[in-house]
Amino acid sequence: MERDELECFLILADELHFGRTAVRMRLSRARVSQLIQRLERRLGAPLFERTSRTVVLTDLGARFRADVEPHHRAIEQALARTAAAARGFGGTLRVGFSAPFTGEIAMRAVDALRAEHPELAVEICEMSFNDPYAQLRDRYYDVLLMELPVREDDLAKSPTILTEARMLAVAAAHPYAARPWLTMEDLPGASLIGVDGDIPDYRRELQTPRRTPAGLPVPAGPDVSSLQEALMFVAANKGALLTAAHTGTYHARPGVAHVPVVDAEPVRYGLVWRAGENTAAVDAFAELAAAEAATRTTALTTVA
Repeated sequence: MERDELECFLILADELHFGRTAVRMRLSRARVSQLIQRLERRLGAPLFERTSRTVVLTDLGARFRADVEPHHRAIEQALARTAAAARGFGGTLRVGFSAPFTGEIAMRAVDALRAEHPELAVEICEMSFNDPYAQLRDRYYDVLLMELPVREDDLAKSPTILTEARMLAVAAAHPYAARPWLTMEDLPGASLIGVDGDIPDYRRELQTPRRTPAGLPVPAGPDVSSLQEALMFVAANKGALLTAAHTGTYHARPGVAHVPVVDAEPVRYGLVWRAGENTAAVDAFAELAAAEAATRTTALTTVA
């Protein structure tokens, strides 16, 4: 069995969508279909049931996934740990960040890391808005500076290195726009915009709580796949967005007001990487990012 066949099967079993699988593998949809068909011919039976609208695992496909996935992940982790141990500060460190605010911290840490270790190549890029872990698991990134919490068995995280207040972005025409502040009990007066993606429930509850602390239901607004799409809906008074304080500064736009939610849980940030793969480069970047975050005493941040 070829490695690309197995990787393609496992990603398709996760996504159940040929287009998204092609994007994750950086292949064409036709190539993804070829790999799956080749694997099915090798095994002698279909692993997926396909229609024009859906892709689902067959019973045989589900059993095959359960058998091979733990072994595949263990092999990938062993290869990564061995390669990391061999290269030390050599090779390439790929850093992701979740927003321009954290990107500034990450960029300064990257500059300091390059100065200390010129032999290390470092790449830095903004991570996916609506699928926070896939790119890390797929080794597109080695470490992320992103919002916490992270409660994934295969991912490790640093302590919180930075916090900031949470605000509600509303249309300038919304009654809340004239308020100096809000509480969580005000949320039923707005339809909260959600994220259309593979977001764990514990993160979704922070971003789009369905009830207030007192138990009042919070209306659901549209789901979006990008921050700019969310702010477009907000400006059109189609929903409100519970977001970090920096959004009002870094993504200011006409027709949108940002009002503090004084009793909301602060937004916390930390470093996240694949468990067991905290290489010397990852450790050095984490230390530099934490030191840089400690210097950020702007009005955007709060004390945890």
